[in-house]
Amino acid sequence: MTEGADTPRLILVAQAAGAFGVKGEMRITAFTEDPAALLRYGTLKREDGSPALTLTGGRIAKGAVIARASEVETREEAQALRGLRLYIDRAILPEPEEDEYYLADLVGLAVRSPAGEAMGTVKSVNNFGAGDLLEIAPGDGSPSWWAPFTREVVPDVRLAEGLIVVDRPPEIKAKEDDGP
Repeated sequence: MTEGADTPRLILVAQAAGAFGVKGEMRITAFTEDPAALLRYGTLKREDGSPALTLTGGRIAKGAVIARASEVETREEAQALRGLRLYIDRAILPEPEEDEYYLADLVGLAVRSPAGEAMGTVKSVNNFGAGDLLEIAPGDGSPSWWAPFTREVVPDVRLAEGLIVVDRPPEIKAKEDDGP
């Protein structure tokens, strides 16, 4: 989705995990610190910004939300939504405290080395199970590379300046120096 001045920025908050029971309830895997927050967000959206689910009630069970949605009446309808990624507008989230930020706010920031050398921009932030990773897109068109989002590798985040500092780990430098 391309962001413009009047296009809302969407944040991934959950994924439909399938049916729960036989009466149209569904299990939703929450990516939020508080899974119950999903019940307060109103209509959850699809990646294109169109409405997906309006949660009408639910409960927390093992880190997930067991919910009812006004768009889902049967077990089969709930099961058909399995894998659906659910988003909210970034604007409805509370502003983070000082020196805090949402990972989604890192996307698009300039990346510099500790010495101030331009390294590219943050293309995405992902977690494949072993921790958050920043995908860095170099400005010269070469392939993206990944950096673990740890204090050691990313010692400084300056949102107000639109900048993060990345100290590339030696193993990433070595692979790049060796070439493909």
